[in-house]
Amino acid sequence: MALRRMVLEIGMGTDIRGGDPTKAAIRALRDALWHNALTVAGALGQPADAMHVDVTIGVPMPERVDKQAVLAELPHGGGTVTVVEGGLSLPNESGTDVTLIANAAAVVRLDVP
Repeated sequence: MALRRMVLEIGMGTDIRGGDPTKAAIRALRDALWHNALTVAGALGQPADAMHVDVTIGVPMPERVDKQAVLAELPHGGGTVTVVEGGLSLPNESGTDVTLIANAAAVVRLDVP
C-alpha cells in the first residue's frame, strides 16, 4: 500500500502583537484543521490515528518557528512540518511592534491501495 493524498486543508493565522512566528503558524494550522470533521479514515475502515499529515507553513522568519509545537496541534495521527518564507509582516506605525500573518496547508494522507 502507499500513502495517498485524501484531503487538502488551508488556513491563516496571526500574531497581532508580538511578532511570534510560531504563534501565527499554530493559529494558521488550527484554522485549517478546526473547520473540518474528517471521516475519511473511518469510511476506509482505518482509525483516525492512521492519518499522516504533511503541514507546510508560510511565515516571515521561518527559522524561528518551533516545528514540534506546530506538529503537537494535530489531533490525530502523525506528520511532518515544513516551514517556508511567506506570509506577511506588518509593523505598527511607531515601529515598536509587528503583526505576523502565516498561511498553512495541511495534506492528509492515508495508506490505501
